[in-house]
Amino acid sequence: MAEDERERENAGTPPETDGRTEAGGYDPGRSGGPSGVVPQPGPSATPWAAPASVPPPAGSPWGQAAPTSAPPQSTSANGAPYGQQSSYGQQPSYGQQPSYGQQPSYGQQPPYGQQPAFGQAFAGTPSWAGTAAGPATSGWAPPPKPGLIPLRPLAFGTLLGAPFQALRRNPKATFGSAMLVQGLVIVITVLVLGSVTWFATDRIASAAPEDRDAITAGSILAIILAALVPVVISVIGTVMVQGVVVAEVARSTLGEKLTLGQVWKGALPRLWALVGWTLITTVAIALAIGALVGIVWATIAIDTDFLGLGIGIAVLGALGLVVLFAWLSTKLSIVPSLIVLERAPVFRAVSRSWSLTRGYFWRTFGVLALVSIILSTAAQVVTFPISMIMGIGGGLVDPTQSSEGAALTTFVVTYILLLLVTLVVTAITSVVQAAAIALVYIDLRMRKEGLDLELVRFVEARQSGDPEVADPFPLAVRSSRGEA
Repeated sequence: MAEDERERENAGTPPETDGRTEAGGYDPGRSGGPSGVVPQPGPSATPWAAPASVPPPAGSPWGQAAPTSAPPQSTSANGAPYGQQSSYGQQPSYGQQPSYGQQPSYGQQPPYGQQPAFGQAFAGTPSWAGTAAGPATSGWAPPPKPGLIPLRPLAFGTLLGAPFQALRRNPKATFGSAMLVQGLVIVITVLVLGSVTWFATDRIASAAPEDRDAITAGSILAIILAALVPVVISVIGTVMVQGVVVAEVARSTLGEKLTLGQVWKGALPRLWALVGWTLITTVAIALAIGALVGIVWATIAIDTDFLGLGIGIAVLGALGLVVLFAWLSTKLSIVPSLIVLERAPVFRAVSRSWSLTRGYFWRTFGVLALVSIILSTAAQVVTFPISMIMGIGGGLVDPTQSSEGAALTTFVVTYILLLLVTLVVTAITSVVQAAAIALVYIDLRMRKEGLDLELVRFVEARQSGDPEVADPFPLAVRSSRGEA
């Protein structure tokens, strides 16, 4: 060993060391090889990364860990920081890329314990954060509204407000039709009932005393029968108005505005089916009431001691009939709409109405009940003052009743005014109620059969100029027949 050392000294080659100095310190510049030169990384070398044993917290910058206290720096014997070359160039600090001459920068590594901000790209990499974003576009668009309502399932408030909008949207076809029918009913009522009453009164006055009682009874019966004629005509007129309004609301949903003649032309072919349905419901109601009256009468007729029982049966039976009527009228409320729009026969329309309202009974009942309450309240508010004037008008005009003509004139004038106001209110009521039924029908088909999609296709095809586009409403009838 001594000879080897002497040979190296003679040759000028420094001895191999492990990096320790004579003072017992450690100099990294003297370690790593026989010449004391620290091997430098090549161009493909990657920087030393910070320990990744602990993942960065959520929200921390990408590549950074939570800030901690910096690690203590050790110094070598010559005072240079640990990791810094004292003689052969400048050794990069802990976390920096060592340079071989000058290493291509892949970003400067942050100090120990820190990482670049989340989403902040390293130097030399493309930064997506700096790219200006274009205008944000929404993928949702409101449903089309070509006419009366938007083509989507309707909210409860829309179902309450749209019937009144239907009255304002096309008053000539809706309100005009109702006024025409109601006016015709009033004229027929006055002519028939007035003429029969006048004839009966004259007959009683001219009858002999011994025949007066029989003639009086016959005259009363004739007046009652004559009063049934306007009732029947009123029912037919109401059915006609309902069919006309249903047809108008359906076309208004598609953005069409029909004339009075076009509306009647579309509704008249289904008039007799509507009349048949109305007669069926009227007969059913009459039979139910007649059955209850018969049961009560039979109970009381058995024995007068059963009077209390008969009254109890009458009260409970009446309540039961009210509940039954409310249930059946709700379940079968859209039968007229099915008869007119789907051109369905009466019993098929009954079946369709029963199935469409399944699962939506309370919603349908609520809409129709609220509309009826609103209309009846408004009608009472309008007609009540006129009724009061008609009752006390004679006393206001002639308090002393010195002239019978003044009181009679006041009564006639107020009665005519009340008749006209009632005519207008009845027309408005019939239009709004029929429109509510039509809108409930359209809403139920949108919810259960996707009618809104068919309506959108129809509107788009019509706007594109397709003359062969089919009416979207009768499709359910054809599909149900195909399934059957």
